[in-house]
Amino acid sequence: MSEYIKMSPEQLRDEFAAVKAEYEHLRSLHLSLDMSRGKPGFDNMDLSEKMFDLVGNDTGFKNISGIDCRNYGGLDGLQELKELFAGVLGLAPDQIIVGGNSSLNMMFDTIAQAMTHGMGGVPWGKQEKIKFLCPVPGYDRHFAITEYFGFEMIPVPTTNAGPDMDVVEELVKDFSVKGIWCVPKYSNPEGITYSDETVKRMAALKPAASDFRIFWDNAYVIHDLYDEGDTLLNIYDECVKCGNPDLPIIFTSTSKITFPGAGVAVEAASPNNVALLKGRMQFQTIGPDKLNQLRHARMFHNVDELMAHMKKHAAILRPKFDCVLGELDRQLEGKGIAHWTKPNGGYFVSLYVMEGCAKRVVELCANAGMILTPAGAPYPYGKDPKDSNIRIAPSYPSVEEIGKASVVLCTAVRYAALEKLLAE
Repeated sequence: MSEYIKMSPEQLRDEFAAVKAEYEHLRSLHLSLDMSRGKPGFDNMDLSEKMFDLVGNDTGFKNISGIDCRNYGGLDGLQELKELFAGVLGLAPDQIIVGGNSSLNMMFDTIAQAMTHGMGGVPWGKQEKIKFLCPVPGYDRHFAITEYFGFEMIPVPTTNAGPDMDVVEELVKDFSVKGIWCVPKYSNPEGITYSDETVKRMAALKPAASDFRIFWDNAYVIHDLYDEGDTLLNIYDECVKCGNPDLPIIFTSTSKITFPGAGVAVEAASPNNVALLKGRMQFQTIGPDKLNQLRHARMFHNVDELMAHMKKHAAILRPKFDCVLGELDRQLEGKGIAHWTKPNGGYFVSLYVMEGCAKRVVELCANAGMILTPAGAPYPYGKDPKDSNIRIAPSYPSVEEIGKASVVLCTAVRYAALEKLLAE
């Protein structure tokens, strides 16, 4: 295919006329499509339906420790799930706190507690200035938390190996920098996995602030799309080797394993950090929803059963990703107007269009009945300096719907690029 930038003005006009006709045809179909959020589809959630039969009068309400899960108590979660997630994360069970359905809530709580009571030092909220490092493009809800609490958010460029560690190592020399957001495996939205070198350099950080923490959101730790998934070095083990055991606070959940609205979330850390967090939790709650935790414990007795379940998820998700990527290849490859990631797992594809065109692409898609995440969302304050990145979330719609949405998306990318080139 010809690169648009190499076309003559006459060729560009002819191409634009053809693309505009395609676009107007798509608009006439009155489509209603949505690839804006990375949530599981009905078919994914149906995989866990049997969970509702695993707790009740016939099966009992007690866990392996003899706790009656209908009653109060069990501040940090059921032992079975601690052991299960210890296996997933490569930690000891006593480093695991199992909570409610939302790891994002645990992240918010941890930041809130640090603001009011510190992370072993002066409360963040009483310090003159506080900053947080934000690898970009990244997860918009992470950025929303730190913006809510008034942090100055500092964008950090992302490479194929993870955050640019030269930049990170320089920035943490500032005492006011209190943390960094990380989605280390199949990152949101890039779909990259941090290299061993990146994890080792992250673990070896020597921040000026002793209360600096790595918020390690390992949301996609077992969310491989293929049999040969990416591997991620154990951040905690590396931190221990470097004499930094208290540096990382690790999060994950079953939101995209069982039910997003009724899963279980996990926070894990060093013994010191766990003691700090549990000491505060006793004033916050009498315990999590242990019946829901018991359902999960009886659904997955060990890591092998959990991984077998995730292969079923992968079989549903692969065709959806293949559909998007296939259309991007068919319509955009070789035109010199876009490039995109091809992840081995996770929930997103990151698309880069011509600079100055992302907002226009999102607008064109919306006008044709297809909703995307707002352009700029994967950047602090919603501001993409190049107006180039678009996050694509193909997990929720059916393959048929994704096929239609991908055609709309690619047509909009071509439309916006030609529009820009003709205006120059």
